[in-house]
Amino acid sequence: MKIAETYSHLNGLEFLLVHKPTLWTEIQNVIGSVNAEKCKTKVSKEKTMKGKMLYSPIDMNKSFDSLLKAKDWEESRVSYWVTKGEKLIRKTLSLPPDEQKKEIEAAGEVPIFSYNQTDFVKDRVAVEVQFGKYSFVAYDLFVKHLAFYIGDRIDVGIEILPMKSLQAHMSSGVAYYEGEIYNVVRQGRGVPAVPLVIIGIEP
Repeated sequence: MKIAETYSHLNGLEFLLVHKPTLWTEIQNVIGSVNAEKCKTKVSKEKTMKGKMLYSPIDMNKSFDSLLKAKDWEESRVSYWVTKGEKLIRKTLSLPPDEQKKEIEAAGEVPIFSYNQTDFVKDRVAVEVQFGKYSFVAYDLFVKHLAFYIGDRIDVGIEILPMKSLQAHMSSGVAYYEGEIYNVVRQGRGVPAVPLVIIGIEP
């Protein structure tokens, strides 16, 4: 695979180039090491593409997973407690998880355990490789990366997406770079409030 396009949100790429150049080089090398043709293993059952060989999101994810884990990128979780009251959520939002629970219980409410998980984190940089539906990308960009950033676990998030030219040879409904860039730009310059690098890849 190769990087076709990059979009830097809130100076995400500039941050990497100045503060984490080795990690940025590592990400580029991982993308370059993914053999696209070996991932063209899915036989389409869709009416418009029946019998056509497509790129398999599962196989592409497996390739990225093995390459990133070989370079010590690891899964990370941010845990927290939620409840029904908006004022109580605002009060407990910035507290450590155990204190969140105590505050919610002290207020007579029921604490509900929740967490956000990111597959690849290393040296305060998070990477999400996304070949899923549109809603998954929105969740990554506007919830996951933001939660890790607000929780002071990362300084920048990286989202790897297929270009439309790659997505056209995948099952329908898969998100693609051009469409997701539009969605981010449409929100305005400061939303989401986390530095990001969005990468579009193609064979």
